[in-house]
Amino acid sequence: MAERVLMKGNEAIAEAAIQAGCRHYFGYPITPQTEVAAYMAKKMPKIGGVFLQAESEVASINMVYGAAAAGMRVMTSSSSPGISLMGEGLSYIAGSDVPAFVVNVQRGGPGLGGIQPSQSDYFQATRGGGHGDYHMIVLAPASVQEMASLTVKGFNLADKYSMIAMILADGTIGQMMEPISFEDVEVEHYDKPWALTGTECKRKHNIVNSLYLQPDVLEQKNFERYEKYKAVEENEALYESYMMDDAELCVVAFGIASRVAKNAVVSARAEGIKAGLIRPITLWPFPKKAISQAADQVKCFVSVELSMGQMVEDIQLASGCRRPVSLCNRVGGMIPSPDQVLESIRKAAKGEN
Repeated sequence: MAERVLMKGNEAIAEAAIQAGCRHYFGYPITPQTEVAAYMAKKMPKIGGVFLQAESEVASINMVYGAAAAGMRVMTSSSSPGISLMGEGLSYIAGSDVPAFVVNVQRGGPGLGGIQPSQSDYFQATRGGGHGDYHMIVLAPASVQEMASLTVKGFNLADKYSMIAMILADGTIGQMMEPISFEDVEVEHYDKPWALTGTECKRKHNIVNSLYLQPDVLEQKNFERYEKYKAVEENEALYESYMMDDAELCVVAFGIASRVAKNAVVSARAEGIKAGLIRPITLWPFPKKAISQAADQVKCFVSVELSMGQMVEDIQLASGCRRPVSLCNRVGGMIPSPDQVLESIRKAAKGEN
């Protein structure tokens, strides 16, 4: 039996990053993700790594940019307002086509909002996070075990596609403790001939840059980048399907909301309502094919979110607007109860919302 250890979600991310080969961490403390930085501050010096608390999130993301350009596995972590401050740096990294790993343990907003859990950074993450045409791979863990496993996967995918991978977690998953195992960690290695490692007069200089003053050159770079994104959409979309074989109603939820929704689906089944659940694990790429196939089968969708319904739009787009999508939500740091989700399922099954 695999050895299991009791860990907090934030700590699981940090330990998994270390096991994935991350030896450079730059960040700034903000609730509810500060344990990531605290764990890195304790562990990095012991393994020959680099921990640096930057003077701000703006500084930390640009430090990530520098280490990424040198070919290092590097990460930062923050929470919602801090990620907003990183927006320019995220865009520069994306425009330079270098891999980086970013963690957002979300809190309520907008503005400073509160320190309780939220999922309201969905649009920010899935639509890029900064200016310009680009995407990030966005992974949404629903357990402490997935905080670890998706961290390793995020580093692997970032290197594979030379782009940003982000863990988009909510404060509940970051703060809760569960037993997990690291025995199935599979670290993938990719050559980085573009890295700024010094030439030793043996090769041409490498240049990492996001500035292209010739419009036709910049246009071509964007076209090439979106060919890469197309490959990501075709090959890397992940989701969990639960009780969908004969479902007539599909609940869609991710993160902590999916755990609540799964209980509600079981309760709905006990009442004779044929409900099922699709849990997106990648929010970008969104599991469009799974939702589209579900739309051929079910009468309606219920989106369960800790936001004002940001994922509803992606469900509508993926389903071709062929089925109604209702919203069950709590915001501001509140989490819907299984009974609230069950009531939304009942109403949707009756065509009431």
